[in-house]
Order: sequence, then C-alpha cells, then structure tokens
Amino acid sequence: MIYNEETALNIAEYLLKKNAVRLRPNEPFTWASGWKSPIYCDNRKTLSHTDVRTYIRQQFVRLIEEKIGRPDCIAGVATGGIAHGVLVAQELGLPFIYVRSAPKGHGLGNLIEGDVPVGKNVLVVEDLVSTGGSSLTAVKALREAGCDVKHMVAVFDYDFQQKRDRFDAEKCELFTLSNYEYIVTKAVELDYAREEEIEVLKKWRESPETWKQ
Repeated sequence: MIYNEETALNIAEYLLKKNAVRLRPNEPFTWASGWKSPIYCDNRKTLSHTDVRTYIRQQFVRLIEEKIGRPDCIAGVATGGIAHGVLVAQELGLPFIYVRSAPKGHGLGNLIEGDVPVGKNVLVVEDLVSTGGSSLTAVKALREAGCDVKHMVAVFDYDFQQKRDRFDAEKCELFTLSNYEYIVTKAVELDYAREEEIEVLKKWRESPETWKQ
C-alpha cells in the first residue's frame, strides 16, 4: 500500500535524479533471480545524499505515526534496510535490531543482531521489495525468535502480484513510499525515457518472470 501520492511522486523523482533507479529498456539488467529487467533500483545511493535520506526518514516517521502506530522496536533487513532502519529508530527514540540474510558464519552464528525484544511489537524496515521472498524471510525469522511482527515499510516496491499474495498469506501489511507505477509516471514527466521505452517498461510489468527483450 502506498503511503500517499505526493510522497510517492517525490520519492520517484529523487530516485530517478540521483540514479538510484536506472531505466535500460534496450539493454536489460539481469536480477539475482535470473529475471531480465529493463529497470534496476539501488536505493543505497539515496544514503549518499543528505536531502534524500532525510526526506525518506521523515516520510517513514510520518507513515508510521499516521498508519501504523508506535512500535516497540525497529528491525532493518540486511543490508539495504539497515541504514534506513537506524535513521528511523533514532528519530523515534526506539531500539534497533537487524536481520541477516543468513546466520553469521562464525562467532555466535546470529541471524538477528541486537537485543531481540521477545513478545514486543517490531516494525520491519526494507529499502526495496520485489517478489517479497527475502523480505518475508526476515519477518519469519523475527516471529520465530518471539517477536510480534504485523507491518513492514519500504522505500520502493515493484508491486508484483506474487508479492501481494505472499504478504497476504503471511498476514504482514506492507506500506511503501513509492512504487513502479510512480517511477514510470515520473519517467514520462521528466523525459527520462522515450515513448517506445515506456511501452517496454509497461509490458515488462505485466509478466516480469517470462519477459524477454
């Protein structure tokens, strides 16, 4: 679910102008999943720009206060959600933990780093959600550790149907600051892509798992 339209359009513009989102319809990127994609989103670039990361932090805080309510703890998803999660936790004066993609290979072998708040309400922060697999793996890890997790917030979401189904099945509500639809809208408005390239972007969105250029 998008927080609000104004924020979604502003975030989309920031992502395009800071090259956090790259559009390459004629030379598709290859995702880790093997999917071919005319778009690539690297939200880590936003952390290099004070104005952007501050705006993202403040919009997350507003979203949490207006749509979710104050949690007991913030959890970032490694690695992209860690920095944004820390910024939000600091602004709200809340404890912070983070979830690794896999247990640490040495030492204590932790999957979750920090003091796990068993029985407490934990809000998960992500930078990007695609199919939802890795994001929900973090949610499951927190729940198995005894945390109460009902919500996740993310900077950007491709909003695939597969993702919607997965979040519904896990009973975890996802709020995002922007998504694919708003990126395409802003790309048109700012002349970041030609008309025929926009058509490619729209076509890919219909069936990304089987799309070929």
